[in-house]
Formats: sequence, structure tokens, C-alpha cells
Amino acid sequence: MNEEPSTLYAKLLGETASITWKELEPFFAKGALLWVDPALDLIGAAEAVASDEGEKVAAWLAADKVAKLSETRALDLFERDPQLWAVVVSPWILIQERAKA
Repeated sequence: MNEEPSTLYAKLLGETASITWKELEPFFAKGALLWVDPALDLIGAAEAVASDEGEKVAAWLAADKVAKLSETRALDLFERDPQLWAVVVSPWILIQERAKA
């Protein structure tokens, strides 16, 4: 098995940024945000979406590990305003709460 990160993984990692909820609100209004469970690797999830790995993504969706951002979660993010990680895999923006150091 190849342990080296893929070129796509490296590209997505380089495009990942810290972002605030306020900056993401317009994208939530458009329905373009996908929440990635903190137990998953955000970049790995983005790579699976970008590579159209349907079975893997479907399993995450079924397990609620990746989901379209709900109004309940959006309200929670609005109220707490935590630091978030985001990466764009058009037409989606995948987001995840940053781990607390």
C-alpha cells in the first residue's frame, strides 16, 4: 500500500484554511456547506468527494459523518463562533471545527 499522500490530497491540504462562521454564512444560505465530523480527516473527506468515491462518501452520509450543514448546527456555530477549517471542492465547501489545542 502506498503511504505517500496523493497529489490531490497535497493540493487540497494547501487550499485548506482557517475561517470564521461569519465568513461562511453566505455559503450556508446557498446550501453549499458540508459538515465533516471531527473524527474524520477533513482533507481525506474532501479528497473522496473530489475523486467521486461514491461508496465511501455514501457510507459517511449514512453514518452522519458527512452531512449538509443543518440549521441547528449553523445556529450552534453562530452562537459559539469556533474556529473552523474549510476546503472547497466545488460546488461544496467542506467544514470542520478545529481541534482545541
